Amino acid sequence: HPTLRPPPPSLRYLLTLATHRHPRYLLRILNSFDEIYAISFLLIERYYLKTHGGGFVENFYGLKREKCLSVGEIPRASLGAEKHVREALRLSRGDIWKNLAVMVGIPYLKRKLDEAYEINAPRALLGGNYTRMPTNPTIRQRILHYYRWFLRNVYPSVNAAYYFAVLVFNIAYLFDNSRYHSPFMWLVGTRMRRLGEEDYKAIAALHAPKEGGARGGNLGVMSLFDPRVMGERALGSLKVLLPTSIFALKFLEWWHASDFARQLSKKAAEGIEVPPPIVSGLSTLSTRFGPKPKSSDKAPSSSSPQPSLDSEPDAEIEAKNPPIAAASLLPIFTVPIPPTSTDCPICLSEITTATACQTGFVFCYTCIHKWMEGNTERQEKWMEGRQGKWDDGRGRCAVTGRRVLGGTEGLRRIIV
Repeated sequence: HPTLRPPPPSLRYLLTLATHRHPRYLLRILNSFDEIYAISFLLIERYYLKTHGGGFVENFYGLKREKCLSVGEIPRASLGAEKHVREALRLSRGDIWKNLAVMVGIPYLKRKLDEAYEINAPRALLGGNYTRMPTNPTIRQRILHYYRWFLRNVYPSVNAAYYFAVLVFNIAYLFDNSRYHSPFMWLVGTRMRRLGEEDYKAIAALHAPKEGGARGGNLGVMSLFDPRVMGERALGSLKVLLPTSIFALKFLEWWHASDFARQLSKKAAEGIEVPPPIVSGLSTLSTRFGPKPKSSDKAPSSSSPQPSLDSEPDAEIEAKNPPIAAASLLPIFTVPIPPTSTDCPICLSEITTATACQTGFVFCYTCIHKWMEGNTERQEKWMEGRQGKWDDGRGRCAVTGRRVLGGTEGLRRIIV
């Protein structure tokens, strides 16, 4: 059952919270979360396939994996009766690695392809600058170009065929027309069965204390710290620890999503006067985004010129009280808020394909994407003669100058 395994989003969420507190130590782990998660479950599933004949989740529900013989079908009633039948259907070392590829490798590969498709598909809206092959490309650029082409044109069909094949095998297995519930199980020649009496006896004998042997009664305190003994005990304890941790994760998800937690925290905070927070750079932000002077409350006349990219007042506003970069201590180039909320602060035109930054400001998708990479016309024009004296604002919000976590991946499209 898939819900028994700790879901990656829950673990990623907890790791993200911990990374906010200790980014120096946990940021690399968070960036490599999928790989660490896959390797961890590869070790767990390999141990359970080798010792219990099935994966961790399958063993929890009393299931096992066995080979399908091409010579004929063994009656189900005799599977648990004879010991030699169980040994004949037991997975070999090669079968174990094939099943690990199906259980861990394919889900990991599909998860990475899904993430890459979600990232690259919207970028195709940028046009030829993103979809065409660059001039004099390197080998890496060629591979990246064909990979993006595969994600845009081929992967949607592959993904649909994947789900369709899984559906067909599930329906066939449901009506007892197939021995395999998955197309990948058919490829590796393995199917699911219930654990029999001989299987439970073998599992019990595996965990029973060994008597005699080469070491005899010399097993003492040092044997407890043997890596092999500690590893087997740690993996064996997962049968209790993993269901408990999954229950705790589900409880935390319910707690954060329910109204009960909000009401309880609201009642606990009643009567507590919280002082206003002290924010560094508040004077600068209040100067730029605070209330306007009374003289500016007057409605502009119809003859007043519209703001443009080349206007001198615009440059004066941008150069006045700019935010300062923490690392380089250079002033950051930013743009002012447009007169109306329907205009993009970068191109000063009506917003198309609205995209929100983490600071809450909304831009055109193309404008903010180019701004994050430092390729807009305003940035190039402003930085002429100011190299080394100003920060061009790449990787930052175009209005506040604050760093955007994740770069362009931190941008969010708005569906109106």
